[in-house]
Amino acid sequence: MAASELYTKYARVWIPDPEEVWKSAELLKDYKPGDKVLQLRLEEGKDLEYCLDPKTKELPPLRNPDILVGENDLTALSYLHEPAVLHNLKVRFIDSKLIYTYCGIVLVAINPYEQLPIYGEDIINAYSGQNMGDMDPHIFAVAEEAYKQMARDERNQSIIVSGESGAGKTVSAKYAMRYFATVSGSASEANVEEKVLASNPIMESIGNAKTTRNDNSSRFGKYIEIGFDKRYRIIGANMRTYLLEKSRVVFQAEEERNYHIFYQLCASAALPEFKTLRLGNANYFHYTKQGGSPVIDGIDDAKEMVNTRQACTLLGISDSYQMGIFRILAGILHLGNVEFAARDSDSCTIPPKHDPLTIFCDLMGVEYEEMAHWLCHRKLATATETYIKPVSKLHAINARDALAKHIYANLFNWIVDHVNKALHSTVKQHSFIGVLDIYGFETFEINSFEQFCINYANEKLQQQFNMHVFKLEQEEYMKEQIPWTLIDFYDNQPCINLIEAKMGVLDLLDEECKMPKGSDDTWAQKLYNTHLNKCALFEKPRLSNKAFIIKHFADKVEYQCEGFLEKNKDTVYEEQIKVLKSSKKFKLLPELFQDEEKVISPTSATSSGRVPLSRTPVKPAKARPGQTSKEHKKTVGHQFRNSLHLLMETLNATTPHYVRCIKPNDFKFPFTFDEKRAVQQLRACGVLETIRISAAGFPSRWTYQEFFSRYRVLMKQKDVLSDRKQTCKNVLEKLILDKDKYQFGKTKIFFRAGQVAYLEKIRADKLRAACIRIQKTIRGWLMRKKYMRMRKAAITIQRYVRGYQARCYAKFLRRTRAAIIIQKFQRMYVVRKRYQCMRDATIALQALLRGYLVRNKYQMMLREHKSIIIQKHVRGWLARVHYRRTLKAIVYLQCCYRRMMAKRELKKLKIEARSVERYKKLHIGLENKIMQLQRKIDEQNKEYKSLLEKMNNLEITYSTETEKLRSDVERLRMSEEEAKNATNRVLSLQEEIAKLRKELQQTQTEKKTIEEWADKYKHETEQLVSELKEQNTLLKTEKEELNRRIHDQAKEITETMEKKLVEETKQLELDLNDERLRYQNLLNEFSRLEERYDDLKDEMNLMVSIPKPGHKRTDSTHSSNESEYTFSSEITEAEDLPLRMEQEPSEKKAPLDMSLFLKLQKRVTELEQEKQSLQDELDRKEEQALRAKAKEEERPPIRGAELEYESLKRQELESENKKLKNELNELQKALTETRSPEVTAPGAPAYRVLLDQLTSVSEELEVRKEEVLILRSQLVSQKEAIQPKNTMTDSTILLEDVQKMKDKGEIAQAYIGLKETNRQSPQDYHMLNEDGELWLVYEGLKQANRLLESQLQSQKKSHENELESLRGEIQSLKEENNRQQQLLAQNLQLPPEARIEASLQHEITRLTNENLFYEELYADDPKKYQSYRISLYKRMIDLMEQLEKQDKTVRKLKKQLKVFAKKIGELEVGQMENISPGQIIDEPIRPVNIPRKEKDFQGMLEYKKEDEQKLVKNLILELKPRGVAVNLIPGLPAYILFMCVRHADYLNDDQKVRSLLTSTINGIKKVLKKRGDDFETVSFWLSNTCRFLHCLKQYSGEEGFMKHNTPRQNEHCLTNFDLAEYRQVLSDLAIQIYQQLVRVLENILQPMIVSGMLEHETIQGVSGVKPTGLRKRTSSIADEGTYTLDSIIRQLNSFHSVMCQHGMDPELIKQVVKQMFYIIGAVTLNNLLLRKDMCSWSKGMQIRYNVSQLEEWLRDKNLMNSGAKETLEPLIQAAQLLQVKKKTDEDAEAICSMCNALTTAQIVKVLNLYTPVNEFEERVLVSFIRTIQLRLRDRKDSPQLLMDAKHIFPVTFPFNPSSLALETIQIPASLGLGFISRV
Repeated sequence: MAASELYTKYARVWIPDPEEVWKSAELLKDYKPGDKVLQLRLEEGKDLEYCLDPKTKELPPLRNPDILVGENDLTALSYLHEPAVLHNLKVRFIDSKLIYTYCGIVLVAINPYEQLPIYGEDIINAYSGQNMGDMDPHIFAVAEEAYKQMARDERNQSIIVSGESGAGKTVSAKYAMRYFATVSGSASEANVEEKVLASNPIMESIGNAKTTRNDNSSRFGKYIEIGFDKRYRIIGANMRTYLLEKSRVVFQAEEERNYHIFYQLCASAALPEFKTLRLGNANYFHYTKQGGSPVIDGIDDAKEMVNTRQACTLLGISDSYQMGIFRILAGILHLGNVEFAARDSDSCTIPPKHDPLTIFCDLMGVEYEEMAHWLCHRKLATATETYIKPVSKLHAINARDALAKHIYANLFNWIVDHVNKALHSTVKQHSFIGVLDIYGFETFEINSFEQFCINYANEKLQQQFNMHVFKLEQEEYMKEQIPWTLIDFYDNQPCINLIEAKMGVLDLLDEECKMPKGSDDTWAQKLYNTHLNKCALFEKPRLSNKAFIIKHFADKVEYQCEGFLEKNKDTVYEEQIKVLKSSKKFKLLPELFQDEEKVISPTSATSSGRVPLSRTPVKPAKARPGQTSKEHKKTVGHQFRNSLHLLMETLNATTPHYVRCIKPNDFKFPFTFDEKRAVQQLRACGVLETIRISAAGFPSRWTYQEFFSRYRVLMKQKDVLSDRKQTCKNVLEKLILDKDKYQFGKTKIFFRAGQVAYLEKIRADKLRAACIRIQKTIRGWLMRKKYMRMRKAAITIQRYVRGYQARCYAKFLRRTRAAIIIQKFQRMYVVRKRYQCMRDATIALQALLRGYLVRNKYQMMLREHKSIIIQKHVRGWLARVHYRRTLKAIVYLQCCYRRMMAKRELKKLKIEARSVERYKKLHIGLENKIMQLQRKIDEQNKEYKSLLEKMNNLEITYSTETEKLRSDVERLRMSEEEAKNATNRVLSLQEEIAKLRKELQQTQTEKKTIEEWADKYKHETEQLVSELKEQNTLLKTEKEELNRRIHDQAKEITETMEKKLVEETKQLELDLNDERLRYQNLLNEFSRLEERYDDLKDEMNLMVSIPKPGHKRTDSTHSSNESEYTFSSEITEAEDLPLRMEQEPSEKKAPLDMSLFLKLQKRVTELEQEKQSLQDELDRKEEQALRAKAKEEERPPIRGAELEYESLKRQELESENKKLKNELNELQKALTETRSPEVTAPGAPAYRVLLDQLTSVSEELEVRKEEVLILRSQLVSQKEAIQPKNTMTDSTILLEDVQKMKDKGEIAQAYIGLKETNRQSPQDYHMLNEDGELWLVYEGLKQANRLLESQLQSQKKSHENELESLRGEIQSLKEENNRQQQLLAQNLQLPPEARIEASLQHEITRLTNENLFYEELYADDPKKYQSYRISLYKRMIDLMEQLEKQDKTVRKLKKQLKVFAKKIGELEVGQMENISPGQIIDEPIRPVNIPRKEKDFQGMLEYKKEDEQKLVKNLILELKPRGVAVNLIPGLPAYILFMCVRHADYLNDDQKVRSLLTSTINGIKKVLKKRGDDFETVSFWLSNTCRFLHCLKQYSGEEGFMKHNTPRQNEHCLTNFDLAEYRQVLSDLAIQIYQQLVRVLENILQPMIVSGMLEHETIQGVSGVKPTGLRKRTSSIADEGTYTLDSIIRQLNSFHSVMCQHGMDPELIKQVVKQMFYIIGAVTLNNLLLRKDMCSWSKGMQIRYNVSQLEEWLRDKNLMNSGAKETLEPLIQAAQLLQVKKKTDEDAEAICSMCNALTTAQIVKVLNLYTPVNEFEERVLVSFIRTIQLRLRDRKDSPQLLMDAKHIFPVTFPFNPSSLALETIQIPASLGLGFISRV
């Protein structure tokens, strides 16, 4: 493919940048060959001209399509180069918060510097058992791959974790070991995995330190081998260490610390046990204060010390050894504070009694003088003599530091040895997984000997890594049969030779160390002379003669020669070591140096005691004889080279797995990515080399099916063939013309780099063109639709506008005409109105004038008369006022006197009230609230009453005033009449006219004043009334307002109380569910421990002794109500007890309880005696039964039934009598035992209640006594059959009994019994005639005879009526019979096929006629018709049951007939040989019908006690559920067991009941333990256990469980025992079975869920397959072995059908289905949250479709109300989250409200993982995710990411009574229960 095709306009490329390393840019025009400049535009919008290199003309690397960015595997990128890798890691780390990425076989881990919730046990369980490519990259995926390959290939594995300091190597290795410990578990009870994990805190404390780059940097390398047995369980571990940084003990750089253990010791110095160490603050010691940073933020060294000590204890390091370690470490600290005083330039001294040295010598147990001497002197040995030489101060300080380093290194090795001993296993190791945590490539400003060794080790590891990658590539090509071409890759063997070969750097260093006057300068000159200008990898710095440069695979490194020789020699003066060895007070110190000669390296521990691995030939270091004295003088470089060679041999013998840790920035900022530092590390750790090797060949690999699914859009229909391989070949030849760009393998297509991007570009262009065409068509259609709508709307608008205009014109014409008419009439109205006003005014004026004149005349006459009346009233008023004043004065005097008397009385009352005042105060707090409310109500009532009284008073005053005015008017009328008389008299008395005129004028004036006063008074009265009315209305409104408030308050209080009640109810339900879940979890744990106990006991029995045949002892788990001697459920006979007691000491090895043993012996003897007595009684009863049977043969058969009925009734009465007696005694006892006089007082309520109960019980007891006497007398008479005599019984008692008897049958039986009673023998006469009983009985007999005669007469009449009706029915039946015979004759003439149809037709016709007849008959009485229908249904049911029984009998007889026929045939064949043909005579065989006598069964099953084990064996242990479920009724074993329990209860045999129930429970447990993985078995016994539990409840006799029972079922209730405790035991057993059922179905569903719900494409073509890398994922195309959604639904159908066949309760089925759906939803969601490739829009559609199919299944099974759908809600919301828009704030709000079932962590995780499959989808912006997080920050939910897939909902067993009658149950012969008989 030409560059011009790729470098086109808008193509994106990467260009170098000094800040960001690489920058993205876009081409502005196409590139043409020969162009020297590219026109680019950067992402920030800046245009740029990029000049190509004129020599190479190399184009900038192309950028991958956005769809490939963020891939899990870097090898999935089409363009494989440095900028693509860097950008992909940055996008995953910054945008998606993903720290792990695959790069082929390498896992790249970027340190987030933040705690992430991705290492919990739920994540471990999610990765366990998964393929590496199926899940998102994780350290657990690498660990799982190593574990799986170890088990599959039986080859040892290695996980190589590398990276620079602070990159997270130690944490990654720690998590890998935690994964192995969690997944595999340990093979023993010693908790080896805990010890392996416990070694981490110890090694971190003594080998880790704070550096400028890392707070917990490992300053040594370690290789931990985790050993496994043949079952791949952890059995032990072994650790090797490399190159401990000893120099850190004596020197630390700025901002760094010494090893953690020193600071932990200083922080714990105040502890009592550390007082002797005389420690202090870390700043006090020279060795801990040099870095100036003694504290790490967030780390408590004292707490870390506690963890370190706990880990030491767990690994078996005793407290004494721990204190020894701490003494040595404290001694090192004190040694660092030793100071030297210079005497001259060549000698020095230590001050006398120097405190630090004194403390050091005390702690080490050595002499002060010797140590002080040898610190300042050294011994020189020559060939002839030895002499002591003083040393200078500088040399003394160096010797002190060397001694401290040497002690610490030996202590480090000693601790490593002891850790290895603690992790060593005695079991043979089968395989191992090694975890290598080693330093990465290091380059600093000053690089010394440590960096040289580290980089040397990385060169060796890189070489091994390159060879492994090259080998894998070669194997892949050979497997796919692709032509293999040699790939050029960087081989760092020359660099390794430069370091370790002969005359190499290490060789020259060792040679220089042997020279007497060797120095760093002379060694540097030798290096220059040997390698400079001779080796291309060796260089000399320009400005230095004491340094050299080596070109490593990662970078050039400049090493400073200063200190190389000293560090390589690692010189320690022997005299100082001898002083320490001579310590006798401190035993641990000599141990550190005693094996010094055997140690291979001073920085590595030997694998002492390690079992050699079968598959790892590791060569031990061979010690040659004669070299033991010089072995310890090997240089550090030589020893390191040997240990490195040993490590490489181990790694080459294993399958390696690589983890490369990257440090994103140097400032430890969380999720901050520094491109420069990242690229530097990527180059150093070999990731880019892996990319380069992959890119050199064919990095992109597709299976033919994946290629076809992805690029189907590029094919035409004619190109698609049935052969996918040929189809892909044809298409590729058309799309890519250069055949060198791809190769066809056997199963895959191999592409060179960039070809997948080219194909993606073609696919995107094709899809874009299709989208444009679709958009064009849709837009045109939309515009046409819009135009048609607009045209239609315009026409409609025009029509309506024109219509509107026409209507407006017509309206105008009508209005004009109407206006003219209105004007006419209005003008006429105005003129007429004016005329009428003038006329009315004239008439009014005339009337007013005339009236005024008349009124004036009248007023004058009235005033004269009124003046007299007013004078009279005024005088009377004055007299009344005087009287009232006098009366008021008298009343006032009386009041004063009475007040004085009342005050005296009040004083007395106050004195009396003070005595009870304190009592009131005590109670006022309790009644305060009630009193306040009552006071408010009283005040409101008082106000209301006062207002009502005021209103009434006002009404009364108003009525009185009205009456007064009325009387005044009457008086005025009378005065008017008198005035009239006066005027008449004026006519007769003319002489007084003048005088009267004057009086009249006066009267008129007075009248005027009175009228004015009256008007004024009236006005005031009306105003007062109106005010009162207003006040009244106000009061009413206030009253209504108060009522409304009271109503609202009451409503609010009610609502709040209801809300509180609902909330409390919900809370109680939640608490109940939590408690139920807790109880069931405890039950589950109990069952697990019980099984563990059984297994251990079985193992112990096998180990101790072989059990005797026929005798097996298991654990007994029965209820708490068993007695003290029944603790073994399988030993039921007394003879087995001594044998068990003999075995018990050997099994338990516990002291024997003699009291228990004696009790058991006593009980055994009692049981034997009881058994003998029962056997004798049984023999006696059998003899009596035989005699009675002989007598009964002579009697009519009715007597036997009567005797049986009466004996049963007598037993019932006697049992009731006993119960009543017991109750009576208990009541009396309780009454007498109650000591309280208040309770037992005669008037107390409790006393009265008890007295009433006592009287009622005594009355009932008397009645029962009478019944028992009567029945006993009847039985005596019937059994002895004596001649009747004149006997009498108590007539009063009999009379009462006869009156109580309501049923005719009872009276008849009583009469027959009395008649039989008369047949007493003469010898019994005197006995029966005591106290004159016979006469009383005779009187009662006469009364009974009269009553019976009257009832017999009425019964006779009813019988006659019934007889007539029966005759009519007989006649109709005869007619029906004749008709049926005719039909039968007609049917016989028809062919056989038509016979059945005709008979059915006739039967239908008959039933229809019968129904119509009865409908007409009962048309007036619907109740009778309904009862008829019910009886008809019952009859049909009975007939169907009989038919089923007959069918079963017929099938059984047919089987027997076949067997007999076969036997007869065999006999005939044998006989035919001896019989001639003439002798054979055919004799017809006629069938003989043997009538069966029907028996009335009681619903009980009887078995012998010795058959109990056989019953349990046949019914439980050996029962096959499949046959029972198909052929027999559901729950048959439960019914059989309950019927056996009923019989034991009927016999009142508590031992039998207890033994049967205990054996049943243990039998079920044994079956489930043996076949607990079979779903059918577990479901069958869950169903039967529940049915057994329901039977115990239904027939318990408790009213709550008897509501739905029939009368017959109520008769079957248990009478003697209360099995409530056993019901609890059965309920617990049912819970255990349910939990086991859930585990079984979970194990079955688990492999199907991810494949069926996520990976399989149910809707084909929706999900596009994206390019994948080296780690191929599971194909979504359904193969033969792939599970699909149909597989899940088929499995669900299987589960449901099995549970229904077994008759499981519907409510229980709903709970099982809910649990199954929860498992499906939880597992699917967990995998979705851990798989980036599944988080896409199309996958969300697939999930929603799959969920809809599951919901459809629920609807089909009528299980929508089971709560199963709600358990899928989190999965549904996750699928919706994948499909909704994710851009704006409105979308964020919608997501927050929609995803209420998901936690915040899950929502953010899905958004981070969302990956577009096509270019048309868009990624979720980081800002949008931040918006979601801000909106959800107040939500209080669990921080846990994954759902708990192991969670089991608490189960309940609602009571479900059975309608099946026990007496109808038949026991099939197939069960082998012939020893059981129905009763």
